[in-house]
Amino acid sequence: MTALVKSIFPAFLLSWLVATFVGTQGSSGGLLQITELTVHDVRFHASMPLFLIGTGVSWGILKMME
Repeated sequence: MTALVKSIFPAFLLSWLVATFVGTQGSSGGLLQITELTVHDVRFHASMPLFLIGTGVSWGILKMME
């Protein structure tokens, strides 16, 4: 269970970086479904499928390291 909680930060970082680079070029990323979100006048790009894939991969890596 702790590996799953620990995997959230690397997945968020991966999702944020990739979505920012792809989203700023005006692309939706195809299957990544990159969307532009606005929270309190701050705009950023996010991708839920990429976050879930990143969580699964980092969870698997951390689980194997236990």
